[in-house]
Amino acid sequence: MKNSSSQVRLAHPLWERTLLTFLVIPLVVVSCAAVPETKTGGSASILPSHSAPNPQAYFHFLRGYLAERDNDSTLAIQEYRLGLQHDPESVYLKTRMARLYFSRGEMGAAIATLSQIDDDTVEEVSSLTQMAKIYEGAGQPQRALDLYDRAIERDPEIAQTYFSKGILLLTLKRYEEAKGVLEQSTQLAPQSYVGYFYLGKVHEKVGDFSRAEEQFQKAIKRKPKFQPAHQALVAMLESQEEFQKAIEVYRGYLQTVNPHKKEFRQQLIRLLLRRGAYDQAVEELERIVADNPEDLYALVRIALIHGEMGDHERAIADLKGIVHAHPSELRVRDYLGLMYEEIKDYDKAIGTYRANLDLEPTFYDSRLHLGYLMYRLKRYDEAIPQLKQAVQVNPKNPESHLLLGLTYLQSEQHLLATETFKKGLERHPKHTDLRFNLGAAYDKLDRFPDVVREMETVLQMDPNHADALNYLGYSYADRGINIQKALELTKRAVALKPENGYYVDSLGWALFKKGRIEEALDEIKRAAGLVKNDPVIFEHLGEIYLKKENREKARKAWIQSIELDPSNLKLIRRFQENGLGKLPQGVGIGAGESQISWYAPNLPGSP
Repeated sequence: MKNSSSQVRLAHPLWERTLLTFLVIPLVVVSCAAVPETKTGGSASILPSHSAPNPQAYFHFLRGYLAERDNDSTLAIQEYRLGLQHDPESVYLKTRMARLYFSRGEMGAAIATLSQIDDDTVEEVSSLTQMAKIYEGAGQPQRALDLYDRAIERDPEIAQTYFSKGILLLTLKRYEEAKGVLEQSTQLAPQSYVGYFYLGKVHEKVGDFSRAEEQFQKAIKRKPKFQPAHQALVAMLESQEEFQKAIEVYRGYLQTVNPHKKEFRQQLIRLLLRRGAYDQAVEELERIVADNPEDLYALVRIALIHGEMGDHERAIADLKGIVHAHPSELRVRDYLGLMYEEIKDYDKAIGTYRANLDLEPTFYDSRLHLGYLMYRLKRYDEAIPQLKQAVQVNPKNPESHLLLGLTYLQSEQHLLATETFKKGLERHPKHTDLRFNLGAAYDKLDRFPDVVREMETVLQMDPNHADALNYLGYSYADRGINIQKALELTKRAVALKPENGYYVDSLGWALFKKGRIEEALDEIKRAAGLVKNDPVIFEHLGEIYLKKENREKARKAWIQSIELDPSNLKLIRRFQENGLGKLPQGVGIGAGESQISWYAPNLPGSP
């Protein structure tokens, strides 16, 4: 290293490559001579050249530098402070110390250190950009932009400065400015992928998706291994529902860059499944298995896809094989239980869930699924203990509270149902299904004001909750109160779900109570066409025909209602009181099982 008294700069890369050589040279021959900084973003001098070199400052710099290399930031800061005692005007030592403070999260100390620097004395571009990055991280973006501008003024040919400024402008949502700066960066460094990547982000933000796609593709072309560009492009294409294009992006990476990139292949599989391309998804999963025959994720997904495609027997065979090889995999066995449910082999499903619970009594999924299956089979006495344990195992999950409450409701334990829903709401006060069913449980207890309160609360949280609109509207209409409100609520429900026969019936019943008989008849007839086996709808239909004095059609409709619900004593009495003749033989009490009325809580699937 040669001596010089002129003001020159040393690039960091050169210094760091030769540092150990310098350490063995006596300090008396060490100076601050340098080579010019590079145009790709050069570096400041090791020590400032405002005066003759100071060996003591340089010594402490070297010690601080080695401490940084050893990840000892505390010692490094101490050494830089000692160096500043010998050279108090060193911009480089101050910026380096500020950067260390910044890396430790000590923003106040970092900014305080930078505030000791007179910007007008800073000539090195790298010092200006380092200062800018610290101010940017400390939440002073305008100060950072000023420093980037000064760096660009100092040397307008360094692309990295434009990159940094453009990215900051992007984060500040100053998109047009960001676009201009980043375009300058790509002109200076046309082979750099960074500028094109962030240009793509800018165009995406302003809604110019075709230009964004173009820029992302340029970034990928310049650096095919640059994964963020692929991911950003796919995310944008998905948001535009350009799923086939997104699929091709991942396929291109896997075919030309890295066929073993498991994360990308899994994302490709996700997209294929979203498009319903099950065969192609299985092919991709089989490639994962080819790389690793023990890949449990791929093996299970293949089985589940076969189930989704309707090939339940193959899915069951695959899952049984996995369980045999991995008997401790409770989740896989749980999937097997669900698959048995799909083919309605409920005994095997129950046995599979119980096998999991024998191995691990606190395995929530199998406990919940067993309870839910018992509920669907109307084996409520067996469902309740399973669902109670599910609540105990995972009280934070609203689903177990909901299912337990519904089971109590269906087993006519209405008080226990309300208590269960309320406990669920203590943890999940904004859960609309819990609150809706609490209102339905209050209805069973003849606590109508509480029904109204809960349904109105549901509608405050979700004005388009169709079940609550229908339930409250029908409740008003059936009681003959707030008829105009009932009409408004049921109309909103039907507007949301025009093909729901129960909602259409509610609207018809509200119209009937409003005295709009012909409109009511049209709606109830439509409801009967949509739901062909509901006793309440036919009861309403008979009531309207009776109002129109069409006794024959009223008789026919009420007979259909009584056939569907032979236990409806009130309707049987009205049938007789209105002189509609005798019920046909076999129709009436004892002729069949009572049906649950349509306005009971809307329950999850039944077998």
